[in-house]
Amino acid sequence: MPTPERTSLAEIVRAGQELLEDGGPARLTMQSVAERVGVRAPSLYKRVRDRDALLAAVVAATLDDLTGRLAASDRSLEGLARAYRAFAHDRPEGFRLLFASAPPQDALDRSSAAILGSARELVGDEHALEAARLVTAWATGFVQMELAGAFRLGGDLDDAFAFGLATLRRGLAATP
Repeated sequence: MPTPERTSLAEIVRAGQELLEDGGPARLTMQSVAERVGVRAPSLYKRVRDRDALLAAVVAATLDDLTGRLAASDRSLEGLARAYRAFAHDRPEGFRLLFASAPPQDALDRSSAAILGSARELVGDEHALEAARLVTAWATGFVQMELAGAFRLGGDLDDAFAFGLATLRRGLAATP
């Protein structure tokens, strides 16, 4: 009689995401995930080939989480940027990991759909990709600096973020 399954891939990935947020990428080991889900480390290999596969699964799940948050926003430029920023604050290690690895292309396509749609509404089809890249690059840079504590001159960061979004919207709206 086969041994009953004691954990699922979804539980393993969720445990990986939790460990990542608890202690960064170094905390994400097969042993720590096994302990978190209540099995011995060799049991994980029934579901995950190795640590690289575990990391890839965590990245894909994290990107899916972000995509869900973007889809749940009002899909305006501002709503998407606020959802993106909130995600980064809620899941800073996952956010950082998205830029330290190569997520699957299909997941990237899903996550970019909302910002491409918003950009298309602002600038039309011809410049939608460029506008989406501009907004994403600005928001990513702002959030990365914010998470790193790099804004040290005072002032309200929420106000600065809103100012940046308003300025981007005006600039994009003026695109010929």
